[in-house]
Amino acid sequence: MQRLIHWLESHQVACSWKHYFGFECPGCGMQSAFIALLKGNLAESFQYFPALVPMIFMLLMLLVHLLFKLPHGAQIIKILFIFTSSIMVISYIIKLFIQLT
Repeated sequence: MQRLIHWLESHQVACSWKHYFGFECPGCGMQSAFIALLKGNLAESFQYFPALVPMIFMLLMLLVHLLFKLPHGAQIIKILFIFTSSIMVISYIIKLFIQLT
């Protein structure tokens, strides 16, 4: 696991949005959050990208629904998508507000 974490840390992709426009994109911090989550540091992961854990849960739920055809799986996935998207939008607005002040 340590080799994977080291490899991920040394191969992070720079944000082209931030490079061209000078401020972070809505997905900035996702790579660092994933690495922090692999290290077992949930608080640090949340600070980098608050929507990561709900996003992973949503993707796992999607996979389970595709494999087992859950009766209300599509509805659950829609709710998880709205929840995850809301977290992304709210955290991005807060991040932009903090950067501007």
